[in-house]
Amino acid sequence: MARQIRIEYAGALYHVTSRGDRQEDIYLDDEDRSNFLSLLAQVSKDYNWLIHAYCLMDNHYHLLVETPDGNLSKGMRQLNGVYTQITNRYHGKVGHVFQGRYKAVLVQKESYLLELARYIVLNPVRARMVREVKEWPWSSYRKTAGMLSNDAWLTTEWLLSAFSKKRGIAQKKYIEFVTQGKNQPSPWESLQNQVFLGDEAYVSQMLSNIDQKKDLSEIPKSQRKEKAKELAWYEQQASNRNEAIKLSYESGGYSMKEIGAHYSLHYSRISRIIKTSKGKT
Repeated sequence: MARQIRIEYAGALYHVTSRGDRQEDIYLDDEDRSNFLSLLAQVSKDYNWLIHAYCLMDNHYHLLVETPDGNLSKGMRQLNGVYTQITNRYHGKVGHVFQGRYKAVLVQKESYLLELARYIVLNPVRARMVREVKEWPWSSYRKTAGMLSNDAWLTTEWLLSAFSKKRGIAQKKYIEFVTQGKNQPSPWESLQNQVFLGDEAYVSQMLSNIDQKKDLSEIPKSQRKEKAKELAWYEQQASNRNEAIKLSYESGGYSMKEIGAHYSLHYSRISRIIKTSKGKT
């Protein structure tokens, strides 16, 4: 299987996730989570990362990472590699902790940083692990909201400045913003080419950053498609609606939200149709 292409440049913003091998837990206790955060602090310092938000679940984690030096892959090798060593030593285990490579989605900062920061800290609520976001101690929420003292390695200034110039007011508005996000649509409705979260101009700019000399066989087809055709064209080519939806999404030119609007279907329904077409449950 072709690997997800990595686009790295100075100032890039990513939503990063990494899951446990065979979907097993990567954190077996709070000590594991503390060790991971200590390591994340060191990696962010060593690689000059800006961590805007994070959330540690049981079998995966979410990070919102900005890389002023364009070095995501180097830092991720350190983060996942060293954590594997630490947790295996602590629990007396051997072997893989993470399932393959991490997943990184390039994010248009001005348009999606706020939404993703909210989405990330609300993960435990959506998973029904807690009722209120403030009850989960392993995310950046309480520190960003001013409920706990902030860590030097957690960057909250850019996020809070979107609400007010005064920190106290900004934190109150941030709390309201997160609370209002419980029933909001997922930001992944706007995902483009399965690796970009931004408008058309942003996606075009990111694609232009791909090294022209790179072997195209290494780039997944979903990330190197030609300009998509009109949605009606895929309807004409397909034998049924679901096949047309599948073709439209695989073109890389439309998000699930856009396809859903065309067919008057909810985003979640489009997602199920696409997953079923790929043989997933």
